Amino acid sequence: MRTSIRRSQRLMALAAVAALATGLLAGCAKDSDNGSSDNSDGGGKGRTTLTIGTFGVFGYKQAGLYDEYMKLHPDISIKENVTTRTDVYWPKVLTRLQAGSGTDDIEAIEIGNITEAVQTQAAKFVDLGKEVDKSQWLDWKNAQATTKDGKLIGLGTDTGPMAICYRKDLFQKAGLPTDRDKLAAMWKGDWSKYVDLGKQYMKKAPKGTEFVDSASSVYNAAVGGASERYYDKGGNVVWDRSEGVKKAWDAAMTVATSNMSAKLKQFDPTWDQGFANGTFASIACPAWMVGYIEQKSGDSGKGKWDVAPAPAASNWGGSFLGVPTATKHQKEAIALAKWLTAPEQQAKVFAKQASFPSTPSVYASLKPQADTTAYFSNAPLTQIFSDAAKTIPPQPLGPKDKPIDNAISDIGILQVEQKGKTPAQGWDAAKNEIKDVLGQ
Repeated sequence: MRTSIRRSQRLMALAAVAALATGLLAGCAKDSDNGSSDNSDGGGKGRTTLTIGTFGVFGYKQAGLYDEYMKLHPDISIKENVTTRTDVYWPKVLTRLQAGSGTDDIEAIEIGNITEAVQTQAAKFVDLGKEVDKSQWLDWKNAQATTKDGKLIGLGTDTGPMAICYRKDLFQKAGLPTDRDKLAAMWKGDWSKYVDLGKQYMKKAPKGTEFVDSASSVYNAAVGGASERYYDKGGNVVWDRSEGVKKAWDAAMTVATSNMSAKLKQFDPTWDQGFANGTFASIACPAWMVGYIEQKSGDSGKGKWDVAPAPAASNWGGSFLGVPTATKHQKEAIALAKWLTAPEQQAKVFAKQASFPSTPSVYASLKPQADTTAYFSNAPLTQIFSDAAKTIPPQPLGPKDKPIDNAISDIGILQVEQKGKTPAQGWDAAKNEIKDVLGQ
């Protein structure tokens, strides 16, 4: 979606399944409800009301952070303005930034929009790099929100380090290893090795099951770890000649043109049913998806799911908090943004709904809830995701990253997987859409 982040359905519950909530992922929801969460008393006498614009569920209210901050700062009240869908939220933010008025005191920025903000809206945001110790965050996370001249326009919230979640009961029935370390060794280094294991699975696949939920799932995971995908370091559009895109596309096409995919569109109701019915045996699984799986698979999946390191470090999801220069409460907004994204607060949000922190100093102390760990066969969840987060390669992003990614996943791949088109036809469909996006 929280992107792809692009689907703002980050239901996260590594640490507390009861707190599962739709949409934290950067970028990622399918529902269209808008709403607000008001933790303030309307300002009151002598109080300053700070507004924070978010999409989906960031977990700050759920983890009690707003109440805690207001208790620490009796002169501050906080009002959170929530828009569920990022494709509704972000255009509104851009309009208000351009107008120089109407913005919230703090604006959340999804990873799919951060480069556009950096390249076209940097002057509209406070340089937070002057206000914080940047070493608290992962280097690659800071880099995503930093301008060429070194201005940091957003403080990192969560990340989406990748793993593979798999049904060990189905793997066993298909004659595959079930030990997470053995599996990780088999597919280590290349997503195509994971796909090759899918071919083995399908030879003895339990009736009514496929190896993976969708080809797009494989594509998103593979391209999320590429050192270069849609743009190069110079800011040039290179999606159609990117080695990272080619490898991810080829892996996805192997899946799409075979019998190993359940051909489900992620976050659609049929996808949810696939979890509940056990119709696919594995899925590329960022940290925030653990809670989603637990919720959708239900009691029948307890102890059947396991988690193994992904073939290569990859990221899917993550957001930032920025302070618009237009705010009338700049000093107070900066202080709140710093506090909400500090390591201690990121750990509290993780404890409530498993938004994986972008501040590595807390990784050693993160502990999933016991019932979540048991659900996933006592897998070392924190270790797997923290190891991945630390090794994700820096990746040049561009202002049209998100629509380019959508065109490939939601048009190109689906044309092949669900409509029977050839890979060449799917690529052409994506290419035509991207030309429109880029105005070519």
